[in-house]
Amino acid sequence: MKKILALALAGAGAVLVRRSMQQSKTEQALWAEATDSVRRS
Repeated sequence: MKKILALALAGAGAVLVRRSMQQSKTEQALWAEATDSVRRS
């Protein structure tokens, strides 16, 4: 039972880390676009 609980917690932790990384990547891309000094045409 403890192994199943540990596995479930590890899986939930992995999902949270992945979500956090994706949010950070999206925010970084937004800032890169907003602060890009080169105009695109």
